[in-house]
Amino acid sequence: MILCECGEFIEGNTFKEYIKTSINPSTPTIGHSACGLIFDFIDDTKRSYSSRKELKELAMRFAGKRQMTPDMTALFLLEVERLKSAGKFSDRDILAAAAHRVIMHRK
Repeated sequence: MILCECGEFIEGNTFKEYIKTSINPSTPTIGHSACGLIFDFIDDTKRSYSSRKELKELAMRFAGKRQMTPDMTALFLLEVERLKSAGKFSDRDILAAAAHRVIMHRK
């Protein structure tokens, strides 16, 4: 599962694209159909782990896309902060676990 910069998990909502990379002038890759972002898995220089501020911004976009209530968003952000403080989890793992815990708490 891939977490897009727009805050959505990409689950089959992709398109095929060819981009120029350092290994090939026509490297096959995928793009996210919802926002149009094309992923460069070869030369991508982004960090695997965001700063706290970047992760909170991503979490807010994620909560907005999921149409979380203000109470759920507050719990979600607290859970994201707790998981970020707990160790070296990837952004995707933090957001998925926090969303799962908030949804389970609501039931």
